[in-house]
Amino acid sequence: MSFTDKINSLHLDILREIGNIGAGNAATALSKLLNKKIDMKVPNVEIVSFDEMMDMAGGSDNIAAGVFLRIEGDAPGSMFFMLPLEQATNFIRDMIGDETVQLAEPPYEELALSALQELGNILSGSYLSALSDFTNLSLYPSVPALAIDMVGAIVSYGLIELSQVSDYAIVINTALNEDEKSISEIVKGHFFLLPDPDSFHTLFESLGVKLG
Repeated sequence: MSFTDKINSLHLDILREIGNIGAGNAATALSKLLNKKIDMKVPNVEIVSFDEMMDMAGGSDNIAAGVFLRIEGDAPGSMFFMLPLEQATNFIRDMIGDETVQLAEPPYEELALSALQELGNILSGSYLSALSDFTNLSLYPSVPALAIDMVGAIVSYGLIELSQVSDYAIVINTALNEDEKSISEIVKGHFFLLPDPDSFHTLFESLGVKLG
């Protein structure tokens, strides 16, 4: 039986619940930051292969805005938050109130990059806190690194310090929206949680799930 065969819908429901708690925490923080009501949901959670992860972010050659951090503690791993470039641009414009901001090509404004990093800080911190609370594991983030580059380059950079590439990623799909905006203006990003090889078992066993 393969690794993914051992993970059933109940396990994914647990991860989705953790994601929704993290999303709620992040929405509260962003609402205060932007001084407007922000709604965040996690429509689904998936376990995907490394190659599928790249495809979900638009393919290895697709340009995206990415925030990467290492997770230290009881279940080490890597975490990425990826946003399509157009959606990242729109969010930053809204965040800093400057419609002239662009991320299509460098040089990028320092304020825009700071805003994007702060978004990554809030979201990753909220998800990690929820995961830590749910699992009773000690988990804490490194200082996030920000990149605007090809998806393949961002992911490769993030995994350079791993001695062995993770085989699977937990994908927490994220939908972020301001109450007064239409459905078409929802910001959709992907959270990729890549536990180090031994950490998958640690995470699931802490939730009462034996993976063998």
